Order: sequence, then structure tokens, then C-alpha cells
Amino acid sequence: MTAAIALAQVSKEYAAGVRALDDVSLTVERGAFVAVMGPSGSGKSTLMHCAAGLDSPTSGSIRIDGHEIGGLNETRRTELRREHIGFVFQAYNLIPSLSIEDNITLPLRLAGRAPDHDWLRTLVGRVGLADRLSHRPAELSGGQQQRAAVVRALAARPAVVFADEPTGALDLRSAHEVLDLLRDLVDELHQTVVMVTHDPAAAARAHRVLVMADGRVVESLETLTAAQLADRLVALGKV
Repeated sequence: MTAAIALAQVSKEYAAGVRALDDVSLTVERGAFVAVMGPSGSGKSTLMHCAAGLDSPTSGSIRIDGHEIGGLNETRRTELRREHIGFVFQAYNLIPSLSIEDNITLPLRLAGRAPDHDWLRTLVGRVGLADRLSHRPAELSGGQQQRAAVVRALAARPAVVFADEPTGALDLRSAHEVLDLLRDLVDELHQTVVMVTHDPAAAARAHRVLVMADGRVVESLETLTAAQLADRLVALGKV
């Protein structure tokens, strides 16, 4: 079966020869929950942006759900993201003037696709927002807003969901709820999730943790505790 994401010898250079990614090769299988960690400047955000088609690598190959994204123009990359990728950001990115239901279905409408109401009903029920669909984002807690953002990311049944510091703006309880939700989506619905995080406790929920330093993936770790992951980061430098 085609991998959800496959990177082969991907590098990304910026002005003055700054290399944010240095010959990175990795595969994320379908139904995996992968966390990406590393010190500040390690390349973890650049890795996510390139893997998700938000930025173009300087060299190398990136395939999303079997589709090579190298060489695509911005219009086609946008179409590919709408069809194959979901995003969850730290700041929720919900539109204040729209209801939660309209926020959830907006990406589908922008893509000219009709919502799958049975699928959305399943997702909304799973995250506990069935009685909040008519509310505006400001009427929900931070945790509820992030759960709505997760549903929005899954509405189009993407091949992979990229989560960028999804618990960074949440209190501890809400963060646990969102992480539990992401893990349940992987374990029960076989969704593929790639999460960038600085939080060892969040990363410990993943099946696999990729540790980055100096633009490279230096370790691929499994079944480690938050304390063990924190020790690894201390060894590499402060996050």
C-alpha cells in the first residue's frame, strides 16, 4: 500500500546558504501517529511545511498519498492540499463570524465538494460538539475550539493530518483531551497524523517520535516516556 508520506533526500536552503533541511529521507505509513521534535532551529517546522506542500524543497522528492508534489505550481499544490491533507494549528484558525458548523465545512465548500453528513455527524459526536454547531468560536472553550479544528481537518477524509503545536495554546486538561482525540483517531479510524511539538508529554502519545537536529532526523524513537524524550532534547540543546 502506498505510504501516506514519503520523503527522499529532501533539502531546503534559504538565503546565505542556510540549510534548514539536510538530505532528509523518511516514510510515514498509513494509520501512523508520528511526532516530530527537536531544538529551536532544528528544522522540524520546515520539515512539516515541505512535507505538507506549504513550501517547496530545494532538492529531493516528496510524495503525499502517492502524488509527487515537486514541480507543481501553486494552484495545483493548493488543490492537492485540499484533497489529501488536513491541518490543525496552535491558534485554531476558526473564523469568528461563522458558526462552528460553517467553520467545519468551509474547506469543503471552497473546494466545491458537498459535505458527507454521515461522516461529519460521526466526527462531531466523537469530539462532543453535537450541541455546539450553531455557536460561534468565541462561545466555546479553547479545547472545544481545537476539537472543532480537528473535525475541520478530517472533514474531507485526508490522507494525512498535520498538527502544528496543537496543544500549545491549551490548558493541561484541554491538551490531554485533544491528544487523546488525536490518538483515538489514529487507533480507531486509522487516520495518519504527523504532529510537530516541543512538548515531550505530547510527543509521548505518538507511535513514533522523530528527533531532529541541524536539519536532519537524528533519531527515530518508539515507546518512550515523556521524561525519556525530555532527556533526549536536553542532550541536543534547549527547545
